[in-house]
Amino acid sequence: MTPYNKRTRMLDFIKEFIDDRGYPPTIAEIQRGCGVSSKSVVEYHLRALEREGCIRRDAEISRGIEVSSMRRRARSLPLLGTIAAGQPIPVPTEDTWNNVALDTVDIPAEMLPAGVQAYALKVKGNSMIDALMDDGDIVVLESNKTAENGEMVAAYLTDRQEATLKKLYREPGRIRLQPANQSMATIYVDPDDIQVQGRVIAVLRKYSLDLPNK
Repeated sequence: MTPYNKRTRMLDFIKEFIDDRGYPPTIAEIQRGCGVSSKSVVEYHLRALEREGCIRRDAEISRGIEVSSMRRRARSLPLLGTIAAGQPIPVPTEDTWNNVALDTVDIPAEMLPAGVQAYALKVKGNSMIDALMDDGDIVVLESNKTAENGEMVAAYLTDRQEATLKKLYREPGRIRLQPANQSMATIYVDPDDIQVQGRVIAVLRKYSLDLPNK
């Protein structure tokens, strides 16, 4: 098979993968799906496809491939449950957190960076109201175990077996979980008693307009 035919086959595989799953394949998935001998060979052909303008790539993301001729469509994300934006509430077990969805949420693909693994949670409470996040809103989170100071996260408090939605700040000897509501108390936890479950990257809100009766 000529290099050109290999690249054509690889491009077709990427398109079909995105059509079927809504997100692009990894290098390893392309290698397996196209029967390529090594990841370095996949990289060689991907660079050629990029030079030819067939694809765009973000080297920092494992699923950072976009096909130039394809419009990014809506992505269906798992809705894993409810997250407290007030007092913390119990969360699913480690097994069900990532694997069992109560429902799904469709969002425009343009709202997500290519290749990001994301999920959705429904907000309960109003401790983040000053950050334009209210009770009943849907938050979209990048599945990530780290966060920068000031980022809004889903934080799992291991000593309480609970989760909460707050802005995270690292301070000497402790973590501060800050609400965006002046009437709500700040939560302080030991660094060993917290796990970041995801970083908020989008908020979905359904507006309703109550019209007066005529």
